[in-house]
Amino acid sequence: MKQLEVTVPFKEGLHARPAVKLIKLVSGFESTVTILKNGKEYNAGSITSVLAGGIMYGDQILLKIVGPDEDAAAAALKAYLT
Repeated sequence: MKQLEVTVPFKEGLHARPAVKLIKLVSGFESTVTILKNGKEYNAGSITSVLAGGIMYGDQILLKIVGPDEDAAAAALKAYLT
């Protein structure tokens, strides 16, 4: 399992276009990616789940990545979210 703590860099937060790009990125990996925010978990591969998180610009989130390609997924997510 890999964990990656990031501050959301997008002015619109994880809504609309940035959320779709995140989901497309996540779907390219076998690993499961979960977003943790304020003690709640959201599936990073689901648009409804990501939008339900209400993740805004500047929010601190933790990404939990579990699976056979977690190193590659963590590197790609870090590149996208920093």
